[in-house]
Amino acid sequence: MGDVGDMQPWPSAQDRPGRPQGGWQPAQQNPGYATMRAAHTDRDRTVDVLKAAYAEGRLSAAEYSARFDLANQAQTYGQLAQLVADLPSGPMPGPMPGLSPVPPGPPVPSTFLAPARPANNNGAAIASLVLGLLCVPSLGTLAVPALVTGHLARRQIRRTQEGGDGMATFGLVMGYLSLAGWSLAFFLVLLSLVTHY
Repeated sequence: MGDVGDMQPWPSAQDRPGRPQGGWQPAQQNPGYATMRAAHTDRDRTVDVLKAAYAEGRLSAAEYSARFDLANQAQTYGQLAQLVADLPSGPMPGPMPGLSPVPPGPPVPSTFLAPARPANNNGAAIASLVLGLLCVPSLGTLAVPALVTGHLARRQIRRTQEGGDGMATFGLVMGYLSLAGWSLAFFLVLLSLVTHY
């Protein structure tokens, strides 16, 4: 790898042939590509780039959070490209002409990206796990709290990308099993009363 002095500066807008002055305008330079509708996988690629940049210290927590929200709301390739234009890798597997100020290169394999920091476990998911475990010794009396915290945790995890989805699922399973046990016991008691009288 050469010294920094060997690197050629990127030409200015005046030196680049065919480049309009006054900044990048995706609708004029590449209207077909920049305005093309993005898919879920394209948004996921963009989020992966943002996670890697956050893990490497290129983005602060506030910047990562803001860009993460915008990536999930983006509708076109152009909107996704603007979110990672100042980062080493873009959201598309191939080069995106006219969307990045750096010369396009081969896509970076996901195995070379720095792993994202492990997400913290959601508090409601932990509560759902504990309540689910206590359903058996409490004879199912904690089933409803386990279900409430489990559903709350899964809703929060989808929004915040925290960990703990397995804990919430376990709490939900134990809660539903406890409710099923109480329902069966109630039905048997009711049946015995009907047949007795």
